Amino acid sequence: MPDPDDLTARARIRQAALAQFAEVGFQKATIRSIAAEAGVSPGLLRHHFGSKEALRDAVDAYVMDEIRRANDEVSEASRTGDFASTVDREALRPFQRYLARGLLDGSPTVATMFDQMAAMTTQWIAAADETRTDRPRTDHRTRGALYTAMVLGVPLLHEHLSRVLGIDVLSADGDRRVALAMLDIYSHALISTELAEQARAALYPEPP
Repeated sequence: MPDPDDLTARARIRQAALAQFAEVGFQKATIRSIAAEAGVSPGLLRHHFGSKEALRDAVDAYVMDEIRRANDEVSEASRTGDFASTVDREALRPFQRYLARGLLDGSPTVATMFDQMAAMTTQWIAAADETRTDRPRTDHRTRGALYTAMVLGVPLLHEHLSRVLGIDVLSADGDRRVALAMLDIYSHALISTELAEQARAALYPEPP
């Protein structure tokens, strides 16, 4: 049976790596600095994870598990209409910073994470299309990928967005402001379906 203290140390190392990778990036973070933040020895870190690359893989898997869990909770709340006890956005904030740093650094592992997030978003769009009265002109996968890119644009561009809004959008108050604004955007069409058809015809006319 695993030693409970051993499991606790492993979790602390993972959390410390998540914070360090988000703050300074994978290349600048070191085994020694992560171990120090976790309150363990570099040797114990290597015992649990072997290498910094393997540790990043473990953090990636943890982040994606939490994102999937949050997605499932929101999906269930959407189905039942009960959002009273849905996702803890405070708990998800470190993951936003982690993803933003990975996107800035061009991390190869973030590419896989983006694909998985886009797949989840595509499922949401497919479900929403079932209640649409107007026929979509583009496929689920294209719209899912674009929605994912738009959402990830918030943590990626958080410094510029924070400057314009006058508040750190990755703080509790800033996150609340962004979330409420996103709900407004999602729930109210920017243009009418008629205007969209006119724009589509003008930009991309049907061949004769």
